[in-house]
Amino acid sequence: METFIIHPKNNEEKKVVKAFLEALKIKFENQTTDSAESPYDPDFVAMVEENREDYKAGKGIKVDLDDILK
Repeated sequence: METFIIHPKNNEEKKVVKAFLEALKIKFENQTTDSAESPYDPDFVAMVEENREDYKAGKGIKVDLDDILK
């Protein structure tokens, strides 16, 4: 099984691709990728943002790559 990601440039291309897939009875999903919409879980994004703020406030530690590879 493979997944194909298609990026139509306009509404006309989108309609053509959708009609083509429907004519061939190929199962497909339509997901929008607006900049306001995120593919990530909102709770996960909130956790990452909170951790970034904590790090900026001095609550983080820096680990050197050499320390990890020992």
